[in-house]
Order: sequence, then structure tokens, then C-alpha cells
Amino acid sequence: MRKTVTDTTLDTAMTQARSKTLPWKRIGLFAAGMLALLIIPILIGNQFVSHIFVTIFIFAGLSTAWNIVGGYAGQLSLGHAIFYGIGAYAGIILMNLGISPWLGMFVGAAVSMVVAVAISYPCFRLRGPFFSLATIAFLEVFRVLALHFRELTGGATGLMIPLKFGWEWMVFRDRTPGLLIAFGMLMVALGVAWWIRSHRLGFYLVATRERESAAQAAGVSTVKVRLIAVAASAALTAMIGTFHAMYLTFIDPSSVFSLTTSIQIAMFALIGGIGTIFGPLVGALFLVPLSELARGWLGAQALGLHGFVYGIVLVLVVLFMPNGIVGLTGRFFNGKNDEKKAQAAPIAAAARASRPPIGNDILVVDHLDKHFGGLHVTRDVSLTLKEGEILGLIGPNGAGKTTVFNMISGFLKPSSGTVKVRAADGSMMMPVTPGDFAAIGVGRTFQIVQPFAAMTVEENIMVGAFHRHSDVREAREVARETAHRMGLGHYLDAEARGLTIGGLKRLEVARVMAMKPRILLLDEVMAGINQADVRRAIDLMLSIRDTGVSIIAIEHVMQAVMSLSDRVIVLSSGQIIAEGKTQDVVRDKQVIEAYLGKDFVHAEA
Repeated sequence: MRKTVTDTTLDTAMTQARSKTLPWKRIGLFAAGMLALLIIPILIGNQFVSHIFVTIFIFAGLSTAWNIVGGYAGQLSLGHAIFYGIGAYAGIILMNLGISPWLGMFVGAAVSMVVAVAISYPCFRLRGPFFSLATIAFLEVFRVLALHFRELTGGATGLMIPLKFGWEWMVFRDRTPGLLIAFGMLMVALGVAWWIRSHRLGFYLVATRERESAAQAAGVSTVKVRLIAVAASAALTAMIGTFHAMYLTFIDPSSVFSLTTSIQIAMFALIGGIGTIFGPLVGALFLVPLSELARGWLGAQALGLHGFVYGIVLVLVVLFMPNGIVGLTGRFFNGKNDEKKAQAAPIAAAARASRPPIGNDILVVDHLDKHFGGLHVTRDVSLTLKEGEILGLIGPNGAGKTTVFNMISGFLKPSSGTVKVRAADGSMMMPVTPGDFAAIGVGRTFQIVQPFAAMTVEENIMVGAFHRHSDVREAREVARETAHRMGLGHYLDAEARGLTIGGLKRLEVARVMAMKPRILLLDEVMAGINQADVRRAIDLMLSIRDTGVSIIAIEHVMQAVMSLSDRVIVLSSGQIIAEGKTQDVVRDKQVIEAYLGKDFVHAEA
């Protein structure tokens, strides 16, 4: 039985009520768990146990800071000990000058932020293992610099802290004050990580990690958000490094600018659950006691044993828990419910309004030419799109259709020619980057669908909604409204990777529509879907057009082309060979020849 509007409204209200109740339960459980972690070593009163918990808190905090870059943004840095070392040296050097490490940690944090941005900006051009290798190289540079400037750093001899006891100097005879400071720093790191992940910046970082081009199309400045993330991560790492130097009482270049430390920091997040808020803490709780207890029991015989333990656990996690411990528990509790909800979801019919009249030119493309070396992909392509119009762009495979889309959305720079878009105030502008096109109201989908796979359907659409709404609650409301309009309302809590190809294509359109575009570029949104979904997609496109959005659609499904297009442009070998009304264009002999070959045209004649 089809649900009524009242039923859908009730479902939405119940979902919102559950979303308000659930966080409070989670906050209560989190507070109880963290309080237990602090109280247990205090109640036991054993110095060795307190040391283990201090180490857990320190490395959980360092891993949480790393996770902002390595997990949220997907930049697998193996040189994060740079910032740990800067914080350690800043604290001790300033302490030798009579300045409290409470101030020194902020100096170290400020220096680390500058260094992080300076290093990361060029390194973000690298991908995959090349970025990781670059961060390792910079780590080695800082280790060598610390050895060279021995007057400041003590060189290979290292630096010993002055034995000034008290809260002002972070140095204590008892472990309990250090335990409290380490716990407080962990809470700060968790608080910053939670704030980032639950606000627009966090959504943007995850979107950038999952599909950078799709994030750019949604108006995300991917370099900027990554630089913000690395600056915040570096500051937290340096502050914890300052305290850890005070706790250890001695540092040298090989210990603070250490690749082993960098790998350990990343390892806790990988094992606990990379990209999750509490994954690094879970990883540290699991691994630190194992290695520390082994060292305590075996003494010198256990030298290097912690590395062996980490390696064994990492192999097991990769084989059996690729999403980490937190990912496994989350999937166990949530996966089945989401799957049932998705299976039971009906597809809503798109609402239709009266069509507004076709207006003036909103997009003007003049003499676009694109070549890669000696290969000409497009030649002298000119077209116009009017307000409220659907323009079909067809042609055989390899004709250059997607290249044209990339040029009129900022993903490719034309070799020659111009793209002009009419702004809301009526002026014609020439945007350059994908962000410029998004800002002026141009949204696009991709030929190969690009969902943010690790995010839910709701979160995917929220990335688009953030383009107009910076507040999370407003973006969530827009996302839910858009999802129901696109027939995705019952999939809101399901991960995008679980949708069918038809669902993914609707999701991509929904994400773009949440941006409230004035121009919509659709790149084969009906390819690979069944006949029933094609009919629904046609109705959906018509309903979008009826809201006043202008559309250019690349499509091979002729049923859709005939039903949707007000005009059609045919591209072949990078050139426009026909343009006009759909019925006229499909009968054009040159068009038939481009699609079916000369032999077919001669046979028909």
C-alpha cells in the first residue's frame, strides 16, 4: 500500500525524535566510560598501572589528532612526529628560559601550525603512497636539523628538563597529576575531533577523502579544508608532545622525530577504526597495555617486542576487521536494520508543477577547443542554454561529450574559447574553477557515479546542502526534504555503498539539487538502470525542470532524449554536426551516419 503524505510526515518526525534521544544516550555512556578510565588507576594506586594509563591517554590523544588528517581527510601522514617533536622542544627550550610549559605548548602549537601548512600545501598534490613518502622525508629533514642546531636542541646529546616540581612546570613526583593532565589533553583532542566531524568541516573532509572531484562539484574547497584539518591536527599533536616531554624529562632528535612514533600514532587509529571519533582511543586501550605489560614482565628480553605485537594485531585487523574494531561493532549493531529499511523502501512519485516559460540565455559557450598535445578532443564547440530549458547532448562514445561537461563545470581548462554563465543579478560571468561554477549555480553529476561511499544517504545530500546552509541542522532538514522528493526518504540512514546503481544515480542528483542550482549538468544518469527506473527518472527530471532549473543532459537512452529535450545537440569527433528539435535531429542523415555508419545510411537509401 502506498504511504500517504501524513505517513511520511510521521516517519520524518519519529526519525527526528530518535535522533534527538540517541545522542544523549551516547553522551551518557561516553561520560561513564571516560570517568571509569580516569578512576580505575587512581583507585588501584599502583605507579606502574598509572604509567600505563598515562601512556594510553597520551597516545590516544596523539592518534586522535592524527585521525583528523589521516582518517577524516584521508591523508595518510607518516611524518606526524614532526609536530610532536616541535612541541617537545618548544616546551623544554622555553622552560630553560624560565617560561612555563603551559605557555610553551601554545608556542609549539603555533609553530607546528605554520610548519604543517607550509609542508602540506605542496604535498597535497601527491596521491597515495607518494604523500606518505613525502611526509617521511620531511620528518627526516627535521631530525637532521635538530642534530645540526645543537646550541638550541642539544644535538645528539639531547635536552634534560630542569627539575622544577609543581603544576606550573608540569613535573611531579607522583603519577596522579600527570594522569589528570594526560586525561585532560585526551578530552581536548576528542572534543576537537568530535566538533570537526559533527560540523560542516567534517562532512567536507570525509567527502574530499571519498571523492575529491564530487566534493569540488559540490562547492568544497578541498585544499582549504585539508589545510585547516592539518593545522588543527598539528596544534593538538604539538601540545601533547610538550606534556609528554615533561613527563619523560628527557628528549633527543632520534626519539621525538621518530618514524616509529609516527607509525605507532597511525597504527592505533587503523586498528581501532580509522575515520571514527573513538577508534584511536579504542586502539590505544587495546594495544598499549599489551606492549607495556610485555615490557614489564620480560624486561630487556622484550626489546622491540611491541613492534611485533603491533604487526601481528595489524595483520589480523586487516584480514578480519578492515574497518577496525569500532567499524566492526558499528556494523554489527546498525547494518541489519539499515538493510531491512532499504529493502522495504517504496519509491515516491515526483511531484509536478506547472512549467515556467523558457527565458533568456543562462549559459553561453563560445568556440570551445580542447586538445591534449596533438590530440584534438573538441573543436569549435558553441552552444547556448536558456532558462527553464532542457538541452540534450548526444553523440557516439568518444565524441567528446564529457570533455565538454568538464570544461563547462571547471574541471578542465579550455585550450581556447569561453564559458559564460548568467549570475542571479543578470550579469554574465566567466567562472574558472569547479568552486566558481558551483558558487554561481552550476551543479553536475558524473558519468561514473561518485557517491561518498562511507557516508550515509543523508550525509551525502548534506554535503550539497552545506553549499547554501552552514548550520548542520538546517542542512540536515534540507537533505531530508530533498531525499523524500527524490524517492530516497527511507534510505536516509543507509550507507551509500549499499544502494543499487539506480539509487546511486538518484542520490547524486539529490546531492546536486540540495545545492539549489540554477543549471544542472546530467552526465548519463539513466545509463545502466532498468526500464521502470528510466520512466521514474524522466518524471524526476521534468519535475526539476518545472522548478525553473535549466538542464543539459548527456544521454544515450533515446526514450529519455525524446521525452525530455526541448533541443538536441549532436557531437561527433569533437564537433557539433547537428542542432535543433529532437524529431528533426534524429532523422538527420549525418546523425544516423555518426551513430550507425555510412553502410546503414546507404542501405536505408
